[in-house]
Amino acid sequence: MKFLFQIILLFSRLPLRILYGFSDVIFLFSYHIIGYRRKVVLENLQNSFPTKTAEEIKKIEKKFYINFCDYIVETFRSFTISSTELRVRVQHLNQDVFHEAKQENKNVILLAGHIFNWEWYNTLAMLVPQKNSFPVYRKVQNGFWEDRIKGLRNRFGNNALEAKEVIRHIFRNPNDGNSIYMFVADQTPHVSEVTYGLNFLNQKTPAFVGYDKLSTRMDLAFVFCEMKKVKRGYYQINYHRINPEKEKFVEHEVVKKFYQLLENTIQKRPDNYLWSHRRWKYQHAIKVMESKI
Repeated sequence: MKFLFQIILLFSRLPLRILYGFSDVIFLFSYHIIGYRRKVVLENLQNSFPTKTAEEIKKIEKKFYINFCDYIVETFRSFTISSTELRVRVQHLNQDVFHEAKQENKNVILLAGHIFNWEWYNTLAMLVPQKNSFPVYRKVQNGFWEDRIKGLRNRFGNNALEAKEVIRHIFRNPNDGNSIYMFVADQTPHVSEVTYGLNFLNQKTPAFVGYDKLSTRMDLAFVFCEMKKVKRGYYQINYHRINPEKEKFVEHEVVKKFYQLLENTIQKRPDNYLWSHRRWKYQHAIKVMESKI
């Protein structure tokens, strides 16, 4: 594994213009030859966009695979990319939301979706007034790769937290405006953990509600991350404050607003979303849950 990682590091030091050549080759194999998860991608797209024609779906599918292969080589590049290059390639818009939260003495909960390329948020820690930045990640079972993935997330002043630890960490630390917690919030809960579902992209969708529970128990600043791919290798992230309809958030208000904002983002550029994931495989758990209510 160490030898493999050394190869990855050497590979990651190649200029992106060369890595995108590898991306083109990966696309050829994954899309045209082996058809990596094409059945899953097609089913997800057809169910999410029932009014689109077969030709429109096909166009989105192909563009998705191009973006997905770019994401793969960009993730490899993340191990060695400099903060200077990453700040050129990712533009962070509307940073005022972080200064407002700081002035209000509220910690920030960042909510992002699986929009390409969510792995490139890392330099945000160098731009905001908050002292502490905590990307939230899911633990890898292999100890060697766990250390490497955590090291990747810890670059540029971040301090990655495993998903099972983050809620406890938030409650135990002061809510003083000095911390940011970065969630990729559209993860699919395991069937045994499904407690809430909503309509997302024309489908009943199980959703995590841990961050939503925080909204009713603590006075935090919730921020949606709207990712946009400008062109190959260049992105913009626009940050939007999520505010309650009334004085305080009510149960499930934040999770509903997050998914609505995410759906709006996907509708603008559907090929930038991660369609190869079996996001709706536990729909039946929602029906079981609803039958017990």
